[in-house]
Formats: sequence, C-alpha cells, structure tokens
Amino acid sequence: YQYMLSRALTKACQAISCRAFASAAPAALPMDFAEVPNVDELQLKEPDKKRKLNMCTALNEAMDLALAKDKETLIFGEDVKFGGVFRATVGLNEKYGTDRVFNCPLSEQGVIGFAVGLAADGSRPVAEIQFADYIFPAFDQIVNEAAKFRYRTGDNFNVGGLTIRGSYGAVGHGGHYHSQSPEAYFAHTPGLTVVVPRSPIQAKGLLLASIFSPDPVIFFEPKILYRIAEEEVPEEYYELPLRKAEVMKEGKDVTIVGFGTLTRQMKMAAKMAEEKGISCELIDLRTIYPYDFDTIEKSIKKTGRLIITHEAPITNGIGAEIATKATEKCFLHMECPPKRVCGYDTPFPFVHEAVYLPNRVRLFDAILESVNYQSAQIKRKDYQ
Repeated sequence: YQYMLSRALTKACQAISCRAFASAAPAALPMDFAEVPNVDELQLKEPDKKRKLNMCTALNEAMDLALAKDKETLIFGEDVKFGGVFRATVGLNEKYGTDRVFNCPLSEQGVIGFAVGLAADGSRPVAEIQFADYIFPAFDQIVNEAAKFRYRTGDNFNVGGLTIRGSYGAVGHGGHYHSQSPEAYFAHTPGLTVVVPRSPIQAKGLLLASIFSPDPVIFFEPKILYRIAEEEVPEEYYELPLRKAEVMKEGKDVTIVGFGTLTRQMKMAAKMAEEKGISCELIDLRTIYPYDFDTIEKSIKKTGRLIITHEAPITNGIGAEIATKATEKCFLHMECPPKRVCGYDTPFPFVHEAVYLPNRVRLFDAILESVNYQSAQIKRKDYQ
C-alpha cells in the first residue's frame, strides 16, 4: 500500500490527463512581493515610520509588542528561549526573561495542553509548534479541549487568549514531514480560528490580532516566506481584521482565491492572463476559518468565474468547501463550474515537489479553461 502511494504522483504525471507543469515548465522567476499597503485598514497613527523587515522579523516584532502590551502574554515551545529553529523569537528571552519566554519539553501534546490550562487561567499564551507537520500529537488538545472550552462551560470559562503558531507549507527541500499544509483538519472545528498570512505587513498585523482575539487561533506561517518576503513594515502596533478577506487586485473576468505563499503565484498568473486580455480579481482569504464568503460572493457575481488554489491535497480541502458554497450561493451568476488548482492526493513528495505544487502556469491554464468554457448543452447545439 505504501509503495502504491509513493508511486501515485509519478504515475499521475505520466498520464495524458496530467501534465507536470501544465502548458509548459515555468522558467525561474523572482517572486513579486511589491504591494501597496491598505492604509485605511491599517489605521496607522504614524504611517511614515516604517522599516524593512522580512516575515520572520515582522513576527518577532509582533510578539515583542504583545509582550510589552500585556504582562500576561507568554511565549514558549521547543527551543523558543534560544530563538527557535527559525529564529522567530530571538532576543525575546533576553528582553522579557525566562518567566515569560521559555523552552518546553519535546512534546507537542504537552505544549498545547499546558497552553490550554494557562489560557483558561487568564494568561495569554503563544505556543509554538516548530513544524505544522508535528501538530498532530496535540490534535485532541486543540479540537476537543481548546475549541470546545467556552461551549462546554456555558461561557463561564474560555481559552480565548490562546494562540498556536506553526511553520507550514512547502519550503523547497522539506519532504513529507516538513512541508504539509494541515489547515483543513482544523477548519472543520467550530470554536477555532485558522489564519495564514502572505507577507510581513500581514503577518505582523494578523498575529497581533490573533494574540488579542477572544477566540483560540491557529496561526500557520508559510516558512518559505520567512526570509524571502520583505516589505516596509510600519513600526507601530497595529492589528488587521480576522475573518476578513482582502481583494489584492480588482478584475472583471475571473476570481482567483488563495492564501499564503500562493498569492504570489496568483499575481504572476494574473499578469500572464493580462497579456491575453483577461482581467483577474485576486482575493487573499487570510482567515481560512471562519472564512469571509461575502467578499468572494461579491466578486463572483461580478466576474462569473471562480478558481481556488492551495498547497494541500485537493480532496476535502478548503477549495472544495468554497467551490461548493459558491455553487450554492452564486450558481445563476456563474459562467462555468468552479475550478481548483491544488496539491495532489498523495503524500507531499520530496523529488517531485515542483510537480506537486500549484504554480502560475497551472493557474494560467485554469484561467484559460474558465474563460473558454462551453457547457455540454451548448456544444450539443453546435454539433446539431
């Protein structure tokens, strides 16, 4: 059975219906991180005070501000005292002491169980799971304890101060134990909020909003962006709204929805489409659950077409949920069925990572298929 799984992706790529890189193998291009910050959303007091940060240092700055704002904020996890495996917490122990920034034993279940207890007692714990792939030993603590604490106590107690950080997604060389995207497991659990940022500005604002949210939050950080994503980040404290998607680029022909790293591929695919005269509207979901369907619905009713993309396997992923709801709510406004450009239903591959991941060319193919779609009924009429 394991052998069959390991061969599944290779066989899929050899099949006629699946081309490894869609239309053609994409040439290496630098990812475009240039964005115009949404000043109205940020509501900055001193918009001119900013400095260049990558995503890792933006997260570090957010945790620094959270520790300074509330003495009940605690940060802990495996190697966190020394800065963490990705150096996201570097310098915080020296600044705030071991009582507030400290290491935990190598036990994800223990880390999260401890965090749930602290949050129930009124603290504001920020617990780190080094890799999202290793969050599963803590699954019971998250979905049966943290998510249901408020409900099962009749709102007498809650763990709303709990934030769980975890590095997630592809990194280029992680293989099946350091590259997974497990957001869909938690997006099926009422009581949790699941967040994925796309950039340093977003990471800082969304993490601060998560730490001070009244609900427990799982904050998945695209680790491939830790160093390569850089922006001029405002120095002051600011929060970005949870449960609110953002229209990154307005368009009129196709709506593309994604989050995290894949927003870069969405932007590059949209540029390719523009060369063909196709206008794409790009939406960053930001909060995966509960997600903002109102923004998506408004866009679909304008464009009539929908593409959803994510790194996780296609079956039962977030894309399936959004596509189904779009069909339920927007069916009479749609020019073609929703399309999903996602990872394949295999374990995350090491050698075939470039084949497995959605990219701008696969997205561009989906755009072309959407705008050129003709229903079977129309085709039958043409044939007759």
